[in-house]
Amino acid sequence: MSDRPIALDEYPIHQVPLSLRHVATGDRNAYDRCIFHVLDHSGRALLIAGLGVYPNTGVIDAYATLRLGDRLHAVRASDALTDDRMALTVGPLTIIVEEPLARLRLTCAADPGDPDGLAYDLTWTAAFPATWEPHHTQYRGDRLTLQARRFVQAGTCTGRIRVAGEEIAVTAGEWTGTRDRSWGVRPIPGEDPGRAGEELRPEGFHWIWCPVRFDDRFVMVIVQEDADGYRTLNEARLVRPDRPDAQLGWPHTDITYRPGIRHPERAVVHLTGPAREPLDLTAEILTSSPLAVGAGYPPADPDGDWQHGTWRGRGWTDRRSYDLKDPAAHPHAAYGVTDHAARFTLDGRTGYGIFEHGSFGRHDPSGFTGYAAVAPEADR
Repeated sequence: MSDRPIALDEYPIHQVPLSLRHVATGDRNAYDRCIFHVLDHSGRALLIAGLGVYPNTGVIDAYATLRLGDRLHAVRASDALTDDRMALTVGPLTIIVEEPLARLRLTCAADPGDPDGLAYDLTWTAAFPATWEPHHTQYRGDRLTLQARRFVQAGTCTGRIRVAGEEIAVTAGEWTGTRDRSWGVRPIPGEDPGRAGEELRPEGFHWIWCPVRFDDRFVMVIVQEDADGYRTLNEARLVRPDRPDAQLGWPHTDITYRPGIRHPERAVVHLTGPAREPLDLTAEILTSSPLAVGAGYPPADPDGDWQHGTWRGRGWTDRRSYDLKDPAAHPHAAYGVTDHAARFTLDGRTGYGIFEHGSFGRHDPSGFTGYAAVAPEADR
């Protein structure tokens, strides 16, 4: 281990008596990462991009996926983490913070050997202030397995995306961008979970993460529930540039699932306004991108597809595309979170954003009795 300071140690930003080379915990699952969603309002395209740093495993990695029609185009890269923590670049993927909390540039360099591969150059511009999400903790038995701090923000995107011989113009009036920044401790693959992992498996998990941009406001809804419906994470917040944030009550969601699976086609989130008036946030799903396919989120692919924080050697880059027409081709995606680009309505306004959803195992409020349970035909 080097005993020399790094460049960031010049600045008065330390939180603990350590060099900024190190984090305050020795937990191998320490992480610091981001995710961006860029979606067009017609539902034709959904780009998801992210970058993560895993200081205690010495890894930095990044990914981008583009859902276009029934194809998912993916770029993933991984490398050794260096002391230059301001360099948010892994292989062809780069994030440049041009103005903190206001403007970022996202690029994916073209592959000279694959002119049809995914490439883009986008500017993400905030339309609303960043807002905190609730502090997120999760236990497996007595062990704290997840402890994360997050902020979320909505904005616009401009630039170009190129893929499969097509160039797509990204314009502020026809595209929406959301982003999430998080850091803390979160499980990454490769650890023996021990007895707790074997004997204390959750019966069910139900998750909704829903950032929505309207012209004059931003709405954020988060719901996490156990198998019996007990809520372990809850947020419904209204953000406007000219006034303090407002809470929108205790959200309850009615989801219309596609028969035979747990894929939402429509959802209504029942909120309560500042004057105690009922408000319904309605989501119409436009297109979907399963995070377990291409983007590196769990569960693990049986073919050994890449996952966040895993060491693939120095300078590793992978490009591939997936056919999403047949869900049977990616069976594990049903047990991971899926990001759905959606058109939303609220109090006469139309907005756009992400309805991120995952429902696995038993969930009593939804009528799902176990991992094999799916929506019946009568729900259509």
